[in-house]
Amino acid sequence: MKHPVDVHVGKRVRHRRWMVGMTQQQLAEKVGIKFQQIQKYETGMNRISASRLWDISEALDVPVSFFFEGIEEGGAKSRGAGSSVPGDIMADKEALELVRSYYAIPENQRRRLFDLARVLSDAA
Repeated sequence: MKHPVDVHVGKRVRHRRWMVGMTQQQLAEKVGIKFQQIQKYETGMNRISASRLWDISEALDVPVSFFFEGIEEGGAKSRGAGSSVPGDIMADKEALELVRSYYAIPENQRRRLFDLARVLSDAA
């Protein structure tokens, strides 16, 4: 049976890997394992050891704490019932692609786009 923390950490690995545009094979090579093991980590099927998580954090250029963000006692955080945003928005491939594209925009234009998005969301 999968532990909710292992599932959460695996999702965070997948999200970060996807955000930096790295394949499972590339990540596996950087940490010295087979890509099938990365698949198992990302689904929470296999638990990631502390030393392996350290290697993954270095390969993905984030602190180890990144993988635990969003966890509360008893499992992963969930959004309030009245929210229109899904509880795990970063599990949505479209949302991840949008974020990656957003950060590819030059900073001054990105700021203007951000301001426009805030105005449009307030009007909706």
